[in-house]
Amino acid sequence: MNIQVEFNVPATMRDGTILRANIFRPVEDGTYPVALTRTPYSKDFSSVDDCVRMASAGYIVVMQDVRGRFASEGHWNPFMNEASDGYDSVEWAAQLPGSNGNVGMFGASYVGFTQWSAASQNPPHLKAIMPAVTWADARAGVVWRGGAFELGTFASWQLLMGLDEIGKRIADLPPAEQMQAMGALVYHMDHLHTEGYPSLPLKDFAPLRQLNLAADQLDLAISHPNERASVAPYSPAEFYDRLTIPAYNLGGWYDVFTKGTFQNYTARTGRSSKLLIGPWIHGTLDSVVGEMDFGFIAGAWINMQFDLTSLTQRWFDYWLKGIENGILQEPPIKIFVMGDNIWRDEHEWPLARAEYKPLYLHEGSKLNFETPGATEAADRYTYDPADPTPTSGGSLLMHRLFTPGVRDQRSLEQRADLISFTTEPFDKDLEVTGPVLVKIWAMSDARDTDFVARLIDVHPDGFAQNVCDGILRARYRNGGQPELLEPGQIYEYTIDLWETSNVFKAGHRLRLDIASASFPRWDRNPNTGEDFGKSATMQAAHQTILHDAAHPSHIILPIIPR
Repeated sequence: MNIQVEFNVPATMRDGTILRANIFRPVEDGTYPVALTRTPYSKDFSSVDDCVRMASAGYIVVMQDVRGRFASEGHWNPFMNEASDGYDSVEWAAQLPGSNGNVGMFGASYVGFTQWSAASQNPPHLKAIMPAVTWADARAGVVWRGGAFELGTFASWQLLMGLDEIGKRIADLPPAEQMQAMGALVYHMDHLHTEGYPSLPLKDFAPLRQLNLAADQLDLAISHPNERASVAPYSPAEFYDRLTIPAYNLGGWYDVFTKGTFQNYTARTGRSSKLLIGPWIHGTLDSVVGEMDFGFIAGAWINMQFDLTSLTQRWFDYWLKGIENGILQEPPIKIFVMGDNIWRDEHEWPLARAEYKPLYLHEGSKLNFETPGATEAADRYTYDPADPTPTSGGSLLMHRLFTPGVRDQRSLEQRADLISFTTEPFDKDLEVTGPVLVKIWAMSDARDTDFVARLIDVHPDGFAQNVCDGILRARYRNGGQPELLEPGQIYEYTIDLWETSNVFKAGHRLRLDIASASFPRWDRNPNTGEDFGKSATMQAAHQTILHDAAHPSHIILPIIPR
C-alpha cells in the first residue's frame, strides 16, 4: 500500500493552543483507523520505519509533539497537560479526513504515560492503547524509589529535555550567544557524572539551577519528598478507577519501570489487558543486556515470531478494525524466563503456583533455608556518603557512562561497605519468578540512612549477575510518613526488589548483597537526619545487620515448582 506524509498538521486544543503532528496515511481512497503517538521527544525524530509499516498496513499514523515541545505551541510543563490534551488530540484525530473514527495509541516511556493520561478521560473514539515501559506510581522509579530520590534519572532526563527548552529560549539571540548557551548545557551533560551528581545540597543542584531548568520539578521534590499527593497527577495508579480502555503492556526485567508495568497490568486483569515482559533495559529490545547475551530469541524479533510493530498491528487490528485474529484467545501474559532463556505463556500474575520461601542470612556470609540460631553473630559495615557504594548495572536510566542491565558485581563486592550472603551451589535448577522481598533487622548509629539489597546469580566461573535490587530510606520504613531513627535501636526493614523471572541453574549459587548506597542512581543519604535536599554535610553511618532467631533476616523468593 502506497503512503503519503503531511508535516506539521495543526490540532487546536480546548484553550486555543496549537499542537502539530506529522501524519502518515495510505494513498488509496477509503477509511482507516488512526494510530496516535504523542511525544515530548520530537515527532521528527520518532521511528519513521514504524510509521511507514503501520501506514502501509492500513492505518493513519499521527506523530504529535506534546504541548511546549518542538513544533507545538504552549508551555512545557512535564506530565501536567497530557490528560486534557490527550483527550482533545484523540477526538481531533478521529475526525481527520479518511479516519473511520477509531483511534489507538502506542509508544514507550513518557509516550506510554500520555496514553494512560488520555485513557483516564475516556475519549469516545479511543479504542485501545499499547503502552511500553511505563510507570504506575511516580514514587516507584520516576522520582522516588523506597523513599530515595531517583537522582540519576531525574538529572539526566531533565538535561536531555533542556535541549529543546533552551533552544527555544535562545532562538532570537545572536549566533555567538546561542552557542554559548548551548555550550553551557552540553558542559553540564558531559560532566554530570563527575561534577553534577556529587554536588550538594541537592536543593541547589548546579546542573539545573545554573541553566534555570526544571526549577518547578526540583522545588516540588525538595518541598514534598516522597509525598503521594505531589506526584499523583503523573501516577496512572491514581486514576485506575477511571480506566476502561483495553491495554497491552510491555516491559523489561531490567527496565526502570518494571514495577509499574506489572501494576498497570494487574490492576486491570481481564480480556482487555495483556502483558509481555522481556529481559530488556529501558527502551531497547535487544538480546544483549549489559554483559549478558540472552540469545537471539530474546531480541527485537521476539521468539522468532513477531516484532513490536507487528504486535501493535495485531492488537489494533482487533480493537480498531474488528478483525477476529485470535489475539484475545491467547494467554494474557508472555514472559522471558532468564537462565532458561525461553519465552513462556502464563495466565495470571503473580503465578498461582509460586511457593514463597525464605532464604535466611547466617554468620559466615551464608545463605540457606535453615532458620538462624539464637546466638549468631551480626555483620557490620560502615557507610560513608563521602565515598558511597557506586552504581553498577541494574534498572538504570541515567548518564550514559552508567551501563544498564547485567554487570559483573564481583569488583563491587570487594568494597568494605557491602556485605554478601551466598548459598551453596544448587544441585538442581531453582526458578524464581514473581515479586522478591528482603526483610532485614538492622541497627544504625545515624538518625537516617539507606539500605540497598541486590539479588545475584553467581555462575560457576564466579560471574556475579545482578538480577534485581531495591532501596529503602530508613525514615520511610513504615510507609509514607517519615520517622527518624533512634541511633542504636533495632528496626525491621522491608525492601522491595520488584519482580523478576530467573532460573538459578544447577551449579549456580544465589547471593544477596546488602549496602547503603547505589550512587548516583539514587541520591546518597548524608545520614544527618536533615530534611531532604538541604544537607551539605555528611557523616559516616555504622550499620549492623542482625540474623539470629529473634531477628531472622531473610529474602523471600517466589519459587516455581519444576
